[in-house]
Amino acid sequence: MRMFQALEASASALTAERLRMDVIANNLANYRTTRTAEGGPYRRRVVVVEERPNTTNTFAEALAREAGRPAEPGLGVRVREIVEDPSPFKEVLDPTHPDADPVTGIVRLPNVDLLQEITDLMLAQRMYEANLTALNAAKSMAMRALEIGR
Repeated sequence: MRMFQALEASASALTAERLRMDVIANNLANYRTTRTAEGGPYRRRVVVVEERPNTTNTFAEALAREAGRPAEPGLGVRVREIVEDPSPFKEVLDPTHPDADPVTGIVRLPNVDLLQEITDLMLAQRMYEANLTALNAAKSMAMRALEIGR
């Protein structure tokens, strides 16, 4: 992996984790939202991340492929999409709620699980910190390599 590829891989992960934290924050903000523009309660959203393949096609890489050597690693990650969680809504009996069913008194609440969101947020934070450390290490190695040339 070349030096700038390491920086690019870490930077792409930082971007993906930042988006994941934004989506989780939105899920937490809508934890009790029973009315949306689409109608019905808020539906939890999840970020889907995939590997960004190494699509460079240099002559050296073509020779390596023909010789049966492993391919170059990918160039980080990218967010493929943000999907809605298909799990069912929570149902609570509260006839006084404005969005309660007039016959049964049941209110449909979002499918956001507070504990799951906080756990996901902590994981996203740790992944962000780990990728920041990797980015700083790659940057430090590049700076030291430049100092050798003096």
